[in-house]
Amino acid sequence: MRVVSRAECLINKLCGRGSLSKKELAYLLSRRISAGDERLLFRRADSLRGSHAGDGIIVRGIVEFSNICRNRCVYCGLNSGNVRLRRYCMTTEDILVCARTIYKSGIRSIVLQSGESASIRAEWLAEVIKRIKKLYPAAITISAGERSRSDYALWKKAGADRYLLKIETTCADLYRRLHPGMKLKTRLLCLRALKELGYQTGSGCITGLPGQTAESIAEDLLFFRRFGMGMISIGPFIPHPRTPLSACAPADTVSVLRAIALARLLNPCAHIPVTTALRRSSAREAYKALECGANVVMFSFTPAVFRRLYDLYPGRSKARFDAGRELDGLRAYAARTDRKLDFSRGDFNPLAQKSPVFKTGKFH
Repeated sequence: MRVVSRAECLINKLCGRGSLSKKELAYLLSRRISAGDERLLFRRADSLRGSHAGDGIIVRGIVEFSNICRNRCVYCGLNSGNVRLRRYCMTTEDILVCARTIYKSGIRSIVLQSGESASIRAEWLAEVIKRIKKLYPAAITISAGERSRSDYALWKKAGADRYLLKIETTCADLYRRLHPGMKLKTRLLCLRALKELGYQTGSGCITGLPGQTAESIAEDLLFFRRFGMGMISIGPFIPHPRTPLSACAPADTVSVLRAIALARLLNPCAHIPVTTALRRSSAREAYKALECGANVVMFSFTPAVFRRLYDLYPGRSKARFDAGRELDGLRAYAARTDRKLDFSRGDFNPLAQKSPVFKTGKFH
């Protein structure tokens, strides 16, 4: 008679009930589970991805239009303390050229991302959104950090469809140490405002952060489920030489893959990207992420002169990514695995997932 491991019992329970306790999720994130149990976890997540999110690999084009940031996040190369980094903000015309390139490539999902800065005027970005929408009928995602509710409302009215605001961790103490001068409560209130305004709202976390535990990652995953996130971005910690965490060890990419698999099992219809950080860490693991729950890949269309300055983590700014070449590689992968590339808007339907409707200000 075959002995069923604790991990297999928990995976079966998760697939049956759709959720687990924080302690149970933490166990599946720990190093205590076997390679066989890990393969089972990945298979179940991949199967659920196929049945709920489909076999398409959603392709999105990203424009990193500014690296100006007021924050001092201790893990990020864009932090305001990195005085050696030359700052930039692309012009409206620069951004429109990128949007045209994305649209001509067949992609119908455009992401506009920047650091967090009050110097990025809400009215200016609203005009950029309007002009893109008029010229290129595509879905637009904004990722510009914490802003006022009125700014979010202005961008929504201008035509923005989605907003990505990564929380990185829901552990209040760890959040405080990672983000000097910032408050977890403010981040949560911004996410609440975005959802109330009708955005397809996304968030995410980093695995392998110094001081992080399996329990805190488990709490992050439960938070994404309770909120009903439309997009969940999970990437590895990569130490940057110009940050206070420069001497810390990088994350084990296996922990990212397990978190992605669990995020899929907890959120069947959410869009889960293969992050650029994971692709930077390991091309092999990046493709593996598409086999354990992930279903989105974002390619940077930021001009090289600016892209090298969007220095989130080491190696990223020097990497010479070519979107066309990367797309060819993804096409080859899709052909080998009987998947297909999806160049559509890639909208999230919260009703399909039957996620809990967010009604209160209580997140924990």
